[in-house]
Amino acid sequence: MGWLLLFAAGCSEIIFALSLKLNEGFTKLWPSVVTGVSGTASFGLLMWALKTLPLGTAYAIWTGMGAVGVAVIGILLFKESADWIRLSSIMMIVIGIVGLKLSHVE
Repeated sequence: MGWLLLFAAGCSEIIFALSLKLNEGFTKLWPSVVTGVSGTASFGLLMWALKTLPLGTAYAIWTGMGAVGVAVIGILLFKESADWIRLSSIMMIVIGIVGLKLSHVE
């Protein structure tokens, strides 16, 4: 259950970060509401996941999911750079996330 909660927290973190760009300094109502709701959900789900998962592993995976998700969406939706250095760096984060998951034996 903890891993499912952590995955949901990571997805909420991605929505939170994207809504920060779209709310334009909290000047747009609905993107601002999404920022508040998704940020609260992300932290709440992370706290809940921490009841059964190690802090270091869960926090690193949560931040990694957010970083990778936002970077990929930035490339796809906002036409951000997709050069080999950026893509390689994203891949290293993914490898780190997978490694942390595999290192956690229940």
